[in-house]
Amino acid sequence: MTWVGERSQRRRSVKDAGQLQQRWGVWDHMNEQYSALRSNVSMLGKVLGETIKDALGEHILDRVETIRKLSKSSRAGNEANRQELLTTLQNLSNDELLPVARAFSQFLNLANTAEQYHSISPKGEAASNPEVIARTLRKLKNQPDLNDATIKKAVESLSLELVLTAHPTEITRRTLIHKMGEINNCLKQLDNTDIADYERHQVMRRLRQLIAQSWHTDEIRKQRPSPVDEAKWGFAVVENSLWQGVPNYLRELNEQLEENLGYKLPVDFVPVRFTSWMGGDRDGNPNVTADITRHVLLLSAGKPPICS
Repeated sequence: MTWVGERSQRRRSVKDAGQLQQRWGVWDHMNEQYSALRSNVSMLGKVLGETIKDALGEHILDRVETIRKLSKSSRAGNEANRQELLTTLQNLSNDELLPVARAFSQFLNLANTAEQYHSISPKGEAASNPEVIARTLRKLKNQPDLNDATIKKAVESLSLELVLTAHPTEITRRTLIHKMGEINNCLKQLDNTDIADYERHQVMRRLRQLIAQSWHTDEIRKQRPSPVDEAKWGFAVVENSLWQGVPNYLRELNEQLEENLGYKLPVDFVPVRFTSWMGGDRDGNPNVTADITRHVLLLSAGKPPICS
């Protein structure tokens, strides 16, 4: 092999080693995230179990645990436990059916909340992560056929319109959505390595309260939501999420543009707009009348002006 060939081979080896190290770093990060997720799911399940025991007694909790363990073993291929699981489910009394079903439903809600937290946690690659915006801008700047002026023009031409709508099949009640949001905040606080012991105790106490409140809250609506109810749901989304999330994202985008391109967004820059069909969609819904639309418009008049 020539000296040039050896040098080229060494460069490839260094590059391959760097790529391998980068991949291992990604895998380590994923393993860390998965381990933290499993830990939080286990913790939430334990608190839920304590809640069920306090509310309905140890008998129901034992039933739930038996079904959970048999399900896990059955999924692993244990045929004997699969048959035992089927027998256990078939022999549930009428008084046991609803609590057992609710127990697994509540657990899945909690597990989903934990998964959502870890998928968008500060350690993850969320869209709100400043590094994601910065990395995108750096990648654009490195494109040979792009310059700063082209990137600025593209940013200023951004236009995204999202339509808020609701549907009677939306079954999750707002009160439960709010509780899951608070549980998410508790997980965020517990993830803080600088949290004091007494603060951790307070967060865990609040977490137990939220899970107990969720358990004692009806998950299913007793009545079909009216068009006004649907509109209120949309307003809640605006107030609880968009009213904070959209401005925060635009501020971060502006900071990253200034840092990477020396450019500030115009004060009248409005790349994201929200519209709504709620209270005005007459497609097959005879309950949406002129009075309903007028009512919804009056309700929206007192809400944050993020919708247009």
